[in-house]
This record gives sequence, structure tokens and C-alpha cells, in this order.
Amino acid sequence: MAEFMVVAGDETGDTRQFDVDGQDANRFLGREIGDEVDGTAIGADGLTLELTGGSDTAGRPMRENVPGTSLKELLLDGGVGYTPARDGERKRVTVRGREVSEETVQINARVGGGTLADALDDEESEGDADADADDDDE
Repeated sequence: MAEFMVVAGDETGDTRQFDVDGQDANRFLGREIGDEVDGTAIGADGLTLELTGGSDTAGRPMRENVPGTSLKELLLDGGVGYTPARDGERKRVTVRGREVSEETVQINARVGGGTLADALDDEESEGDADADADDDDE
């Protein structure tokens, strides 16, 4: 069964991590970088998530120009997966394809249609109210 950590960020710079498993994780399987997923997968109703990248179990990054889920060794001179130390430097790097699979551990996403704070504060404030009520009982 698939299990992912989804790192979602919005235009205000707010970034949050969500552990997703079960049916919610299945919404991500087979999707590619650039695809959109409903925000209910992370508990943010009314928002959409645009997949921007991710990494696999060994920390290898997903790269948009590699099709499928396979591993590929590329000679890179910069971009996702490699930052050269000096001009003209290149390196052979193993990267993963752009499709989310069982090997994917982390998924990076951009939030559209609102902010994380607005979508999630309602749930957090309800939890805080319950905690405050428990404190008053003591």
C-alpha cells in the first residue's frame, strides 16, 4: 500500500507536511509532475494541489523530462538533481521519472485556489477549542 509525505506550499510562503496513506495516497499514484490533485487528499477542502516534484526511497529526485517511473542516469550540467560547483562542470546523476509510483516517498506540491492557513485553520481551531474545554474541566 502506498504511503507518501506530501509537502504543500502556497503563494504566501506557508509550507506544511502531510502524511498521506490509504485511499488518499491512491489519488497520487500514476500522476505526473504538473498534474493536479484534489486537496481533500491532505484535508484541505476546496484547494487543488499541482505536483511539482518529489523523491524516492533513496532520495533521488523526480525529474520532469524523464518519462515513467524508471531510474535513469543522466549527464547533468545543472537543474533538478545537480548544482555544479563551477562553470562547465557536469556530472552523471541517477534520477527518477516524472510519474508517482510505489517507490516515491515524498511529493512536493503547490497549492492553488487559496491558502493553506485558510483551509486548515478551521480544523486546527476546532482542535484548540476542544483542548481548551478539557483544561477548564480540571
